[in-house]
Amino acid sequence: MGLWDDIKATFRNGSNLTKLLYVNVGVFVVIKIVEVFAVLFSYSPLTQSVLSYLSIPASLPVLITRPWTILTYMFLHEGFIHLIFNMLWLYWFGRIFLEYLDQKKLVAVYLLGGISGAFLFVLSFNIFPAFSGTVSNSIALGASAAVMSIVVAIAAYVPDYTVYLFLIGKVKLKYLALVMFILTSIIDFSVNSGGKIAHIGGALLGYFYAMNYRKGRDLGKGINRVIDSLVTLFKPRKKLKVTYKKSTTEYDYNTQKVERQAEINIILEKISKGGYDSLTKSEKDLLFKESQKKD
Repeated sequence: MGLWDDIKATFRNGSNLTKLLYVNVGVFVVIKIVEVFAVLFSYSPLTQSVLSYLSIPASLPVLITRPWTILTYMFLHEGFIHLIFNMLWLYWFGRIFLEYLDQKKLVAVYLLGGISGAFLFVLSFNIFPAFSGTVSNSIALGASAAVMSIVVAIAAYVPDYTVYLFLIGKVKLKYLALVMFILTSIIDFSVNSGGKIAHIGGALLGYFYAMNYRKGRDLGKGINRVIDSLVTLFKPRKKLKVTYKKSTTEYDYNTQKVERQAEINIILEKISKGGYDSLTKSEKDLLFKESQKKD
């Protein structure tokens, strides 16, 4: 089996966490391939054009023409460091998430967190004066908001879950999530403000999801139904094979019975002459089957 076959098998048989990791890494690889062609053909705007086409724009008029970016932006990374940190956090907290909640909920929280981050990003850039001069050319990309929603959701759901950190020791999940949130969403807010606002949106979604789920309300139920419908719609249907069983007449039945008895007689005669060991495997099997039948 080749590398590509291994990747396909791992994706097909892996958990939803594995699939989310694969999609993010896969999109990143595609972007890097686009960069290679941009260099080879001396067309540097190609990469930025693709990124802009998939990133969510802060401008409402542009967003209306690119509604898909609400989803595509959360699987898009331009830099390797950006990708690797998001994937590590997704992997670590995603595994803890799956210890308590199922795989469908993981995808729902990821998508809802990304959508929430996108909503807060666009809303903030269109209402706060600080962004009035940059709203027309501002975009957001990355899985940070979606990952943050998973981090906060599981930390709010099992706040006293303990993890072991190198050189630090035991740390409760709620404190780890809080530190992560402060470092990535609050400190140096003037740097990458749009990204940090998206983080806050994802964190808020994660918190509200956990609090509602504790009360028996699953905020991701609707989006899971949509996903299930899409999977069913695009899943290839198995071809229905119709077979017709020919009814056996009394004459046919009696004929078959006579033929079978003739075979048994030959086998019995063979036993009388050479013993049971002289039979072939198929003859032994036939004799055994006949001995199990009840009239």
